[in-house]
Amino acid sequence: MFGRLNRSLRLTHVDGDLSSSQREVLTAITRRGSLRLSELAIDEGLNPTMLSRIVAKLEAADLATRTPDEADARVVHLAPTAAGRALCEEIRNERTDALLFALKHLSEEQQRTLIDAMSVLESLVETLKNRNR
Repeated sequence: MFGRLNRSLRLTHVDGDLSSSQREVLTAITRRGSLRLSELAIDEGLNPTMLSRIVAKLEAADLATRTPDEADARVVHLAPTAAGRALCEEIRNERTDALLFALKHLSEEQQRTLIDAMSVLESLVETLKNRNR
């Protein structure tokens, strides 16, 4: 069910031809700010080679920048560019509009049920996020 909802939302926006992994990485760095690549790989569940490919594509599209850490040149940080932040904002707005459209078609009881389920779903997300740490 969540997969179908996510796929439906992905179809609602202009994403600059980004793959779902590229979109998720861009969203993560836009939401959290500059991140170490190693931290980002763990958070997004990506292997370093795959993350390197994703980052290269985001850089080529001028959506993200890679910078070395001032204290340790072996460490690299990834941050969104202004264009990357703007694209994320556009994607978020279009997804919000799509969800609002769908929510308006639910009964009041269905809306209340969904609101009540949100805290449980958040708990599930946190549990899964911390599972491999």
